[in-house]
Amino acid sequence: MASISWCSLFCLFLAVFVAEVGFCSSSKVYVVYMGSKSGDDPDDVLSQNHHMLASVHGGSVEQAQASHLYTYRHGFKGFAAKLTDEQASQIAMMPGVVSVFPNSKRKLHTTHSWDFMGLVGEETMEIPGHSTKNQVNVIIGFIDTGIWPESPSFSDADMPPVPARWRGKCQLGEAFNASSCNRKVIGARYYMSGYEAEEDSSRIMSFRSPRDSSGHGSHTASIAAGRYVTNMNYKGLAAGGARGGAPMARIAVYKTCWESGCYDVDLLAAFDDAIRDGVHILSVSLGPDAPQGDYFNDAISIGSFHAASRGVLVVASVGNAGTRGSATNLAPWMITVGASSMDRDFASDIVLGNATKFMGESLSLFEMKASARIISASEAFAGYFTPYQSSYCLESSLNGTKARGKVLVCRHAESSSESKIAKSQVVKEAGGVGMVLIDEAYQDVAIPFPIPSAVVGREMGRKILSYINNTRKPMSRISRAKTVLGSQPAPRIASFSSKGPNSLTPEILKPDVAAPGLNILAAWSPAAGKMQFNILSGTSMSCPHITGVVTLIKAVHPSWSPSAIKSAIMTTELSDQESGFQMENAATILDKSGKPIRVDPEGRMANAFDYGSGFVDPTRVLDPGLVYDAHPIDYKAFLCSIGYDEKSLHLVTRDNSTCNQTFTTASSLNYPSITVSNLKDSFSVTRTVTNVGKARSVYKAAVSNPAGINVTVVPKQLIFNRYGQKIRFTVNFKVAAPSKGYAFGFLTWRSADARVTSPLVVRAAPSPMGLMR
Repeated sequence: MASISWCSLFCLFLAVFVAEVGFCSSSKVYVVYMGSKSGDDPDDVLSQNHHMLASVHGGSVEQAQASHLYTYRHGFKGFAAKLTDEQASQIAMMPGVVSVFPNSKRKLHTTHSWDFMGLVGEETMEIPGHSTKNQVNVIIGFIDTGIWPESPSFSDADMPPVPARWRGKCQLGEAFNASSCNRKVIGARYYMSGYEAEEDSSRIMSFRSPRDSSGHGSHTASIAAGRYVTNMNYKGLAAGGARGGAPMARIAVYKTCWESGCYDVDLLAAFDDAIRDGVHILSVSLGPDAPQGDYFNDAISIGSFHAASRGVLVVASVGNAGTRGSATNLAPWMITVGASSMDRDFASDIVLGNATKFMGESLSLFEMKASARIISASEAFAGYFTPYQSSYCLESSLNGTKARGKVLVCRHAESSSESKIAKSQVVKEAGGVGMVLIDEAYQDVAIPFPIPSAVVGREMGRKILSYINNTRKPMSRISRAKTVLGSQPAPRIASFSSKGPNSLTPEILKPDVAAPGLNILAAWSPAAGKMQFNILSGTSMSCPHITGVVTLIKAVHPSWSPSAIKSAIMTTELSDQESGFQMENAATILDKSGKPIRVDPEGRMANAFDYGSGFVDPTRVLDPGLVYDAHPIDYKAFLCSIGYDEKSLHLVTRDNSTCNQTFTTASSLNYPSITVSNLKDSFSVTRTVTNVGKARSVYKAAVSNPAGINVTVVPKQLIFNRYGQKIRFTVNFKVAAPSKGYAFGFLTWRSADARVTSPLVVRAAPSPMGLMR
């Protein structure tokens, strides 16, 4: 009998143990978002969070504390915790909870550029007619992979003391001590609880500190705010002096991104601290996969909403998916940046046996000493691989006997995520001495190949293959990479830059602007490749270019709101390439040769879904004349217009906001661009402009109509008598002719001194008969 009882007890213990293990294994990390901070004491907020967690843990405070990861209590309210799906559902139903969502992983959107954009000089970076010396009082926060503080780009030589408003800290950690911060890098923090909860942290290769081991964070920070470096170069390429857009601004580091990405709960903790620390600007070169989810189920949208509500402007990258409708970071309260080229390329010459010479993108510093046979990789197929499969130079697909000593022509599929470097390594291991890579998408991204190699587009690749197929003994030689200045046309929109329309709220145009993001030289982490500088491409690189411009505006106009700064950047860029009147302020929907900007790789004419308002011109942004301003109350009305009711709105804002002042559609938000995504015969949009130019000034409206749409503006003339005066106007849209898809135009307010231009993006709704109007 005793033995039976013992067995029963053992079985009961085993059942409980298995149940406990099952519970642990089924829990995962969730964000519990509870809207704006309501004035509670931070310690009380933590206690409230533990109480909520205890209620779903059978009243156990110990289990509640064990499951808790972060409390968000400075810029907004909420917490992160390990929960089962059932517990998450229970908390989602509790009073005061806006949303509960899983701890998703976000991806990083991975000198001469400032000269190309029109800013010259070393440390001064002055714009004629303005002093930007106040940038020493502007603090930029970078949410990224950390920083390499010893880089010459982050020297604090001759910088004044840290601004008094700074409330952040220099968090100590692995290979990072108090002296790692200085008067340039004034603060640094790191966050890894979300990462550790999702991944095997014992295999982490990064420093457990704000120190950057991947290079990405150092790169982005130096683009925006790096000090002048006299001889910045990548292994001899692109040599020369280089600096960031605001080289005297201060840097605050928030390391949230690790080897595999950046987790939501860590990102929100960084936003929360940054708002409290006193940053003026946040630069975020990362984002979700497309399509993006609801604004308040997305960490970057949530963090940037509360940042903007406190006067902190968030600049974010649009993403690198490259396809139509793939834009991310879609919220109207942030600036979203697409990527373009510059007039500088890195290329290797491909010289064929008939003396024909082609040029392909490359960062390879290896050179062929003599010409060698060139063959299609399909001729060197091995084993079970077909010639077609081998043409893509897949691992183990090449026959060493056939490839040895030859230059191989490989292919790269348009939608492929395969590594281009890996293909050259496959060729090298098979005994090949060089590679020509036909990139069907031809992204113009220069690659540091381990053998002499160059990337060409489809048309150039066709010509090379034709030479091979029609020559008895085809030969080729590939040179080492070189810097090519003055390449045309420039700028071009990079093929990888994600495009509109906005998949979440079509009435808000995204991206907002475009800036250099192709083959950008900037600071690097020696832990990733034993070099101080590196060349990278991505909207990750275009984002900090706009961050630098924002910093200069903030330095000159410290009282301007985030939306006023955004407006200045967006509306001082465009010109009309269709109508007869001339724009004198900027011509940046045109390239440097005066022709419409094109899009890689096909070379089609770009539109607002590619570049937003256009390619930024930092020499014009300090005198926009008029701005389209917006405030937190306007974003609340925007939320009502897209379906938030007053109850949901109160949870987000924690105030007495109502939807009484809501817009008829999201198009009515006072945004610097105007998008009407479903025009049924006619529609009107109201905008308000604020005079930030000459006190007495007169502006007249000029319109370039989108195809098939008639646009009128009432009134046609705006008369200002004082600085800061606001005037409303109405833009009327009417379908004039059948059209298909979106059409593009613009509205410009012209005075004697300024041009204020907004893109117009319109799609006519299908008629009841199913035909376009």
